[in-house]
Amino acid sequence: MRICRACAGRFDGPGWSCPACGWAAAREGRIHRWLDDAPDGIAYDPQHFDEFEPIVDTHFWFVSRNALLAWALRRYFPDARSLLEVGCGSGQVALALRRANPQLRLTGTEAFIEGLRLAAARVPDAELVVADARALPFEAEFDVVGAFDVIEHIREDDRAIEQMVRAVKPGGGVIVTVPQHEFLWSAMDERAGHARRYSRALLTARLREQGLGVERITSFVTLLLPVMWASRLLQRGRASRQEFALPPAVNRAALWMAGFERGLIQAGVPLPAGGSLLAIARRPR
Repeated sequence: MRICRACAGRFDGPGWSCPACGWAAAREGRIHRWLDDAPDGIAYDPQHFDEFEPIVDTHFWFVSRNALLAWALRRYFPDARSLLEVGCGSGQVALALRRANPQLRLTGTEAFIEGLRLAAARVPDAELVVADARALPFEAEFDVVGAFDVIEHIREDDRAIEQMVRAVKPGGGVIVTVPQHEFLWSAMDERAGHARRYSRALLTARLREQGLGVERITSFVTLLLPVMWASRLLQRGRASRQEFALPPAVNRAALWMAGFERGLIQAGVPLPAGGSLLAIARRPR
């Protein structure tokens, strides 16, 4: 079900016009404005969308994470027919999921319309909605809900997870990725607008507090963890874009390492440490 912003009534079906009170979301092209403006309290600079746009389709971190997410969706929720991506940004994860599952009905929410404008061009058949992760306009609507490197930007991350649980159908799945290890905290995290980096215990607790059953949690970007740690030490309080401006040969090598690592994850090998965490959870029936 969808939730009316004006009267909080619930209604089914496509579109954003409430049959009870007549409220209708404004539109910009294919983008629905459930919110008129970006909400306060989300620490992200929308200029990053344009900054990363030239590399999101080729940089090893984006490419390998998206491949891991596409596998996780197929492996844990093979019957999923609808997916909500919370904080979908420029749509590069949605595009990877679309390619892996052409039949998937995709919806993306994003607090910043700057990201949705890029997403509308990248994934033209996705439904796109300006909305706050802490107040999603859905209830029991999707087979799977995901937030991929999103909740670390939100101080009230528990509220965002609560809303994801409300948006997913009973028995449906929740997939989350977050940055891992406080010892990796650096000026890069501050520049990115992170409120925290997660431990495995913290992320597991956040999910279970909202009633989710955690089916799997694993690190990734494991083989490159020593390089990440050394890079943070060398930055010495300065935010550097060096990690996002890799020479092509280095990027290819990192892609190979990430692919090898993904094979280990697919084989069930536990990876105890890494730059990021992937969690697979399910809402009880």
